[in-house]
Amino acid sequence: MDKIICIGSATKDIIFPIIDGTVIETPEDLEAQKKIVFELGAKYQVAQSRHETIGGCAANVACGLGRLGIEVHCCTRVGSDQTGDWIKEELQKNGVAVDLVQAGNHRSDLSTIVAHIPSEDRIIFSDRDSNERLEIASDELKNVGAQWLFISSLNGNADESWESKLDKILQLSKDEKIKLIFNPGQKNLKSDVAKVVATIAQSEMVIVNKDEALEIVMSIGKDEAMPRLYNNEKSLNDEKFLAEQLNKIGAKIVALTDGARGAWGLAGQEFVHVEAREEKVADTLGAGDAFSSGFIAAHLKEKSLQECLNWGIVNSSSVVQKYGAVEGLLKEDEI
Repeated sequence: MDKIICIGSATKDIIFPIIDGTVIETPEDLEAQKKIVFELGAKYQVAQSRHETIGGCAANVACGLGRLGIEVHCCTRVGSDQTGDWIKEELQKNGVAVDLVQAGNHRSDLSTIVAHIPSEDRIIFSDRDSNERLEIASDELKNVGAQWLFISSLNGNADESWESKLDKILQLSKDEKIKLIFNPGQKNLKSDVAKVVATIAQSEMVIVNKDEALEIVMSIGKDEAMPRLYNNEKSLNDEKFLAEQLNKIGAKIVALTDGARGAWGLAGQEFVHVEAREEKVADTLGAGDAFSSGFIAAHLKEKSLQECLNWGIVNSSSVVQKYGAVEGLLKEDEI
């Protein structure tokens, strides 16, 4: 069976489930239409025990693939500290090879997550010190002999931009004929959507949510040198249209998600929709990553497009019933 390398972030997540806090509607603020308010200077007790779990997109997807029996390596960076050792141990527990995990004289990434039980939503406070320092060592990646590379949420710093790191991955993919799976992060879309489009053009598979698909499709045509992909605003609400435009850019397989509305897949002339499953939600953290690992694993096992979507939806539905992005991940017999 094919092997895959997941490239990107890994972190330790500490989750505090709470029932306190007042949610307020702020529709006039288009970028933050709901907010949660706490009394300044107050002290609140968590509603349940805190949860400590591995996080970060590359780590989450790698763990999901490992549980589903895929040979997977995680290319990420941690600190030479206790948290870094813990992250590597958690990866290995989930069947992920850690030979590509880098360690340096800095702190491992850490996130504190406030999970608001009444609203079934959360706020994430992130401290990033490792992921920005990830180095793309092409020879080390090549030596794994992987047939696939999964890329998501690359970060850069003053020494090297995420675009430069992405260029190295794209060149490796081209030189070694390694297939790409691209799941662009919000930071990538906000800072350089043109680079995201260029990467989709070289990708075998792209996995995005509907909002991300809209942002990508709407970006085409703002430059007069490129024709606009859509003719009217109504077409932008059509999932098939959005998937087809991503396909036209270059992605052979497109997976598009939209929360409670389910997921859509496009491969060649085949277009499929799968409904979401209604489950009691504990925490939505990692739902998208769980979908990605389920969808990718099914594809590597040569399942149909319909079944790939089913695997993604079922895996995602299981994860949201638990706190954190890993505890609810399924094995193949469970799916």
